[in-house]
Amino acid sequence: MARLNLLEETRFEKLPVTVYSDEYVASVKVAQRIAELIRYKQGRNEKAVLGLATGATPVKVYAELVRLHREEGLSFRNVITFNLDEYYPMQPTAVQSYVTFMNENLFDHIDINKNNVHIPDGTLPQERIHDYCLEYERKIEAVGGLDLQLLGIAVQVTSVSTSRVLRQTQVHAW
Repeated sequence: MARLNLLEETRFEKLPVTVYSDEYVASVKVAQRIAELIRYKQGRNEKAVLGLATGATPVKVYAELVRLHREEGLSFRNVITFNLDEYYPMQPTAVQSYVTFMNENLFDHIDINKNNVHIPDGTLPQERIHDYCLEYERKIEAVGGLDLQLLGIAVQVTSVSTSRVLRQTQVHAW
């Protein structure tokens, strides 16, 4: 089936919205929802496929997921993750890297198989980015798509130019 443009595909979408009293309560509720999905998929012997974000918004969610792992035995052995983005150019060991961010805030504290962690590569030569983005999308499709996408809330985002490759986007910000 041919794809419609993004506006056409989503104009009738109505996402349910829940407003919480504060960010801590919201973070716990979101982490509980993620934990429910992981446990549900474990019960069916399936992989839970999560789309993850970085930034200030999900930090408390990740902290609660770590707590659930340590204190309540939530296992991430059946979880596959795909992060939304990475700075470019960026070495994965750099302090500012989203690889570093995710390791420090989540992956180093849970029992996820590191082969199931996918974060865009910020070290590629410019001419390989397009094909890499297509392959990243194929990996998501190959595992059946995302079961849940965690997003952040940005108050202000500054970007100068964007070039779109499917849903993976390279943004240059100065």
